Amino acid sequence: MRPEKANIVSDINRKLNSSPFLFVTDYTGLTVLKFGELRNRLAGVGARCQVVKNTFLKRAAKEAGYPELGELRGQTAIITGDQDVAAAAKVLKTFATEFKMPVVRAGVVDRLVVSTKQIEVIADLPSRDVLLSTLLGVLQAPAGKLVRTLNEPASALARVLSAKAKLDQPEQVA
Repeated sequence: MRPEKANIVSDINRKLNSSPFLFVTDYTGLTVLKFGELRNRLAGVGARCQVVKNTFLKRAAKEAGYPELGELRGQTAIITGDQDVAAAAKVLKTFATEFKMPVVRAGVVDRLVVSTKQIEVIADLPSRDVLLSTLLGVLQAPAGKLVRTLNEPASALARVLSAKAKLDQPEQVA
């Protein structure tokens, strides 16, 4: 392999190794303006879209230890990122719904092959921040209940003593 091609394959390989996910799309029929729009939307969620040659992608995926991506033909673009896979999948699904392209051919999440239906399910998940805040709320709920339960006897005693003190005080006439 010529050095230029080896550099391209190693660049793709580096992107595959640094990303927890990979979406392989067919962007046939997508205009330059729409492709630029897709790239901008993906950049907003920390993902990148790159046009690749099928043979380079196959070789880089094999070198990176990725599972078989299936038959690759036509115009191929890959989407990788280093942040939230759900956000990138959501952008891709929304864009594909708007413009009827690009077509998702394959996906890999944490080195496991996912189908296009599974990518749509991932797109419907809440964002990572929402999931983390929900988890935090679930984890904090038992602690809050414990604190309230432990505090209740002391609060009840304080209310009883306050009521008793009010009863023992003579009423003042104005």
